[in-house]
Amino acid sequence: MSISPPAPPPVKAPLGAGQRLAIDIGPIAIFFLVNYLTPGLDLVKLLAGTAAFMVASIAAMIYSLIRTGRISPMLWLTGTLVLVFGGLTLYFHNKDFIQIKPTVIYAMLSAILVFGLATGRPFLSLFLEAAYPGLSDAGWRRLTINWAVFFAFLAVLNEIVRHEFSYGFWLGFKLWGVIPLTVLFAFANVPMLMKYGFNVQDDEVPIPPEG
Repeated sequence: MSISPPAPPPVKAPLGAGQRLAIDIGPIAIFFLVNYLTPGLDLVKLLAGTAAFMVASIAAMIYSLIRTGRISPMLWLTGTLVLVFGGLTLYFHNKDFIQIKPTVIYAMLSAILVFGLATGRPFLSLFLEAAYPGLSDAGWRRLTINWAVFFAFLAVLNEIVRHEFSYGFWLGFKLWGVIPLTVLFAFANVPMLMKYGFNVQDDEVPIPPEG
């Protein structure tokens, strides 16, 4: 009597563009929303927003795991650092921890990409969670260099803004400065990528989650 092998687990469909956007931008959007709507002192707003940020980050990771069967490396990185620095913010009642989190994320991403370039490992494709159809090896290397430099720039910029300006200004900078700047940078790379064989098949350009 032969025993048939167990059926392989069903392959889960990848997240759609809207779902990825909700996972990537949703937690930071909730942070800004709760911070804005909470009445009282700035410290109260900060603590409420940070707590909501942590809960939303956990929810995004759980949703990704249930929906796709996995949590992306980028989501692991950002979610873990949100919990670590968010927990320190709540424990010490100090805004510096949540403000320095983006610096740590950007610096780590830049360092990882540089390490990938030095060792020939395509770490950028793991972070972007997407492919660039037709893109040559030279194109991938150029794109990786561009993102490594951009992340290093964001790390330095975040440190300048958090040290030289108020907490309220820093919040506005994160919302109206970093997010649009990241989107513009991603699209600004498209003409260069097309020179290296990138075949634009749709209107979707991979953009890393906001730190």
